[in-house]
Amino acid sequence: MTEEVEATEGAGEQLLVVDDDPFIARLLEIELAAAGYAVRVANDGQQALDMVRRDPPDLVITDVMMPHVDGFELTRLLRHDPSTQGVSVIILTARGLSADKLEGFAIGADDYIVKPFDTPELLARVRGVLRRTREMRDESPLTGLPGSVRVQEEIETRIQGGREFALLYVDLDSFSAYNDRYGFERGDDVIRGVGRMLVEVSLEHAPEDHFVGHLGGDDFVAMVPTEPAAQIAETLVQRFDREAPAYYDETDRERGHIEIVNRRGEPQRYPFVTMSIGVASTQRRAFAHYAEMVAVASEMKAYTKGQPGSSWAMDRRAGA
Repeated sequence: MTEEVEATEGAGEQLLVVDDDPFIARLLEIELAAAGYAVRVANDGQQALDMVRRDPPDLVITDVMMPHVDGFELTRLLRHDPSTQGVSVIILTARGLSADKLEGFAIGADDYIVKPFDTPELLARVRGVLRRTREMRDESPLTGLPGSVRVQEEIETRIQGGREFALLYVDLDSFSAYNDRYGFERGDDVIRGVGRMLVEVSLEHAPEDHFVGHLGGDDFVAMVPTEPAAQIAETLVQRFDREAPAYYDETDRERGHIEIVNRRGEPQRYPFVTMSIGVASTQRRAFAHYAEMVAVASEMKAYTKGQPGSSWAMDRRAGA
C-alpha cells in the first residue's frame, strides 16, 4: 500500500533521463514510468540541453560519461542558464570517487547515485529531490527565478557556512506609475527583462558563484562574491538606464516623463523608471541571521532613492 501511495505522487511530474547506453536509458524509463512519472529520454548531453530549454522537466537524471557534453558539463550549463537553473539534477555514474561526488555537488547537482543501484534506492532519491525542490523552490511564476523562501534559505546557508559574499537588493522606482500608464502586461515584460539582466550581468562577472532571486513585484536580489559586487551594481544601473527608454512610447520618450490623470481628473507627471540597488557585504561585517543582512541592504537601497537616475550604494561600515 505504501509503495502505491508514493508512486501516485509522481503523477504529472516530468523527468528527463540522459544516458548514451540505450539499455540503461530504457530500463530507467520503464522503472520511473511505472512509478507514475512522465519520462522522456535523451541519448547525449547536447540533445538533453536542447530538450530542457524547449520544455524544462522537473528533474534531469544524467549519466556522467557521455561523448561531447558529459553529465558534469550538462549540469553546469543548466545552472548557468536562467531559463533552466531551477531544474533539479541527479548525477548517475559508475564512478564512486569522492572527488567526483564533490565536483558534482560543486556545480549544482542535487544528488549523486553510484551504479549499480537498485530500483527502491533510485525511486527514494528521486522522490527526495523532487520533494526538496517543491519545498525550497518557491519559484516566481513571472520570471522563473527562485522566490522569497529560496532566497531566504540561500542567504542563511551562506551566512552559516561562513562564506564571504555580497547581497545586492534591487528595486525599481516609479514602477507603479509605469503600470498605471501602460498596463500590467507591459509592466510584466519590464520585470522579466530586469530578471534576465540580473542573471546575465551576474553570470558575466561571477560565472562560478552567483544566485539571482525574485522576491516579488519589482524587488530582486543577487548574491555574488564581494570582489566584483561593485562592478556588478554599476553595470546594472548603467545598463538599465541605457535600456529603459525602450520601455516607453515615442511620445513619452520625447517629453522625458509620463502623465497620468489622478482621481480628481488632474494630470500628474512621473519620471521614468529607475533602478536602485543596496549592497550589503560580509567582507567587513559579520551577520548572525539573514534578516540582518537584508536590513542593511534595504537601508542602502533606501539611501540610493534620493539620488537622481539609477544608482547604487554599498555598506562599507565595519560591524561585529
